[in-house]
Amino acid sequence: MAFIDLAKNRFSSRKFLDKPVEKETLLKVLEAGRVAPSAMNKQPWHFVVITKEESLSEICECYERDWLKAAKAIIVICGDHSQAWRRADGKIHTDVDTSIAIDHMTLAATDLGLATCWICKFDVMKCVKALGLPDGVEPIALLPIGYPAVEPKENRHEQLRKSLDEIVHWEKFYFKPFKR
Repeated sequence: MAFIDLAKNRFSSRKFLDKPVEKETLLKVLEAGRVAPSAMNKQPWHFVVITKEESLSEICECYERDWLKAAKAIIVICGDHSQAWRRADGKIHTDVDTSIAIDHMTLAATDLGLATCWICKFDVMKCVKALGLPDGVEPIALLPIGYPAVEPKENRHEQLRKSLDEIVHWEKFYFKPFKR
């Protein structure tokens, strides 16, 4: 599949089939995250894979919506701030680097016939406790992964995404009013 088609096929699914994701398939998704680029190749990430019923239930307690309970696997992407590159102005790139890895995983999952939904609004402290994370390691996102029980809407990108004219600037930034 051409990359642009893969990117357009990826969608945030909140409904999954009652079918476990095979370990070999999860390993392919994790490999895509492992090979993602990071600033100065620091790779400040850890991927905690949750597949056991008791562990899934505990992680679901970190999120306020019930749909997450349908996921048969959740990858918790964690960032180790002590391992991340720091820009000269002090900006720590943990979030940037983990985001690239997450994006690689979401696209790999799509390529394998799976669906994901990137979750950032969750109870971080509950998650830290549930996973036994050490100081300096922060859960950045929950990534439920499974076989989708729904199909994405056709042409959603044409309807829901800004046009290139609205977001691309040539040579310098200039203000463009948002049209929708």
